[in-house]
Amino acid sequence: MKAFHKIKQWLQGLSFRTGVVVLLCCIPFYVLSFAQMLLPISAAAKGVLWTILFGLAKTFQYGGLTILGVEGFQRLKNWIKRK
Repeated sequence: MKAFHKIKQWLQGLSFRTGVVVLLCCIPFYVLSFAQMLLPISAAAKGVLWTILFGLAKTFQYGGLTILGVEGFQRLKNWIKRK
């Protein structure tokens, strides 16, 4: 648990821009996790690819949200509303 808290503190110390970039990185991994189903490979390989790609998408999503924090998320939400 001590390592988890150290990682969380380190992520929260990163900049707002870094949080947005990390959060946006989850989009291509979500797309790839489902698009790979169109590949002509075995069902087992598709399952492995989906697990890896979807896991990476979730990792980027939660990492980005951790970096942004509540205030950063509100700032991003307000910026999107203004556009």
